[in-house]
Amino acid sequence: MEKQNIDLSDLRINRNKPDYEEEARKKKKTIVNVLIFLLVIAVIFGVYKFFFRNAINVSVVTANYIYPSSSASLLTASGYIVPQRKASIASKGTGRLVYLGVEEGDKVKKGQIIARLESDDVHARLNQALAQLDMAKAQLNQEEVNFNQIQKDFQRRESLFQTKVITESEYDIAKAQYLASEARINSARATIKAYEAAVAGAKIDIENTIIRAPFDGTVLTKDADVGEIVAPFASSLNSRGAVVTMADMTSLQLEADVSESYIERIKTEQPCEIILDAYPDKRYRGVVWKIVPTADRAKATILTKIKFLEIDERVLPEMSAKVSFLTEPIPDSLLAAKPKLTIPLSAIKTSGNKRIVYRVINNSAVETEINTGEILSDKIEVTFGLKSGDVIVNNPREEISDKEKLIIE
Repeated sequence: MEKQNIDLSDLRINRNKPDYEEEARKKKKTIVNVLIFLLVIAVIFGVYKFFFRNAINVSVVTANYIYPSSSASLLTASGYIVPQRKASIASKGTGRLVYLGVEEGDKVKKGQIIARLESDDVHARLNQALAQLDMAKAQLNQEEVNFNQIQKDFQRRESLFQTKVITESEYDIAKAQYLASEARINSARATIKAYEAAVAGAKIDIENTIIRAPFDGTVLTKDADVGEIVAPFASSLNSRGAVVTMADMTSLQLEADVSESYIERIKTEQPCEIILDAYPDKRYRGVVWKIVPTADRAKATILTKIKFLEIDERVLPEMSAKVSFLTEPIPDSLLAAKPKLTIPLSAIKTSGNKRIVYRVINNSAVETEINTGEILSDKIEVTFGLKSGDVIVNNPREEISDKEKLIIE
């Protein structure tokens, strides 16, 4: 019987059989990841499109108050109030401060005693010089009495000598006594002059311990207190050089730097309007008093000094202020006028009978209807709808609408 070849490979157990459930889970996870990725891409695209793709580039301006006189302004500059007469009052002598009669803000007159230094030593020197002067005067009186007697005796002996009654030697002795007495009188007179000079020097030393106001003014600062040592030039670390600092408040002027490019617009006696930063509602008339004939190399500016035509107690040294250089003096009507809230004419968009502007809030346009008033050069008064400091779009485009996203240039 013939043998047949039988294939038994199909009877072997296949241990590498694929797990269909595991493959299904992997496919499902892959699909979910792809969907999440696509969703994230869509969100990012939407955010980008919402915040950036629709944003419009714009320029902005600010609503602010101006005065009607601003229409006559050629140039505006900033500066500080500076007194033209200011002094740090010190003593010519050295000593301890024993009296200080003023405080900050006190008004003083020229020659008024502000302070005194300790002066017992100089008073003692004065008394000594006065005593020596009295002694010299008494000595002169005695010498004059002696001189009168010697002079009479010499005159008698001179007449006797001429008649040959006395000898020449006796005459010479009388003449020598006369000349010696005359010399003693001259010496006594010179001594008196010396002691008078000593008295005058002692009085000057006493005066140097008295500190007086050099001009009418107001005390700005008190630089020393009673008990401190005051010395010229503050020669010691423990001594004071000045007792007080004072200024003539009628000499206050505004000093402002003007760019070299615009200095040709300014001339002396040109009318000005001054506004203190501390009191923006108050305006002062002024004129250009002086244009300093030198420039600041670092800042490329030239210093101008503006004189107040009217001044009050609110104007203080070192205050900051703004000055407008005008083409003509300010009339009283404009000086008393209140400021007006204005914006550039170019910021207004007309929609039918309405005038609107676009305020910028959180980089978005907010359509705002406004009421307008007087036109001031290239600006217009806003009577309703805005307040000072509001930022608005300048030259609004046609495509700008309410709540439009903006990019500020």
